[in-house]
Amino acid sequence: MRVVADGIEPRVYPLSEALQFAEDQELDLVEISPNAKPPVCKIIDYKKFLYEQKKRQKEIKSNASKVVIKEIRFGPNTDDHDFNFKLKHAKGFLEDNAKLKAFVFFKGRSIMFKEQGEIILLRLAQELEDYGVVESMPKLEGKRMIMFISPKKKK
Repeated sequence: MRVVADGIEPRVYPLSEALQFAEDQELDLVEISPNAKPPVCKIIDYKKFLYEQKKRQKEIKSNASKVVIKEIRFGPNTDDHDFNFKLKHAKGFLEDNAKLKAFVFFKGRSIMFKEQGEIILLRLAQELEDYGVVESMPKLEGKRMIMFISPKKKK
């Protein structure tokens, strides 16, 4: 097997000799590439290697941006004052880089007013065009008409 390590010339060694090198340095012989001809092994401290790997994964995870989704609920007959109140909150959510899920909830027979629900959501999208981008147009899912708005990228 091909052995790679500090202080050893990287070349092909028999298994017993490679294990002896690892034992002399009080380290582990770890197979890196088993499919290669001959297989490649590295002499390292395996516990330290696992620790460094976990540390790297944690760092990558912490640097990843977390998507926050805020919801705003309307009724099909939402008045102007209520609409403006919720619009103010929606602007705040988008300024804080949160995704916005706006939906109109239809109760009972109010499902007959689908057009009004769509009008409310489209009006919301129009009012928020300076703050966010419509990700998906209003669509009816069961008793809810849902629309997603994501914040505009800051330059």
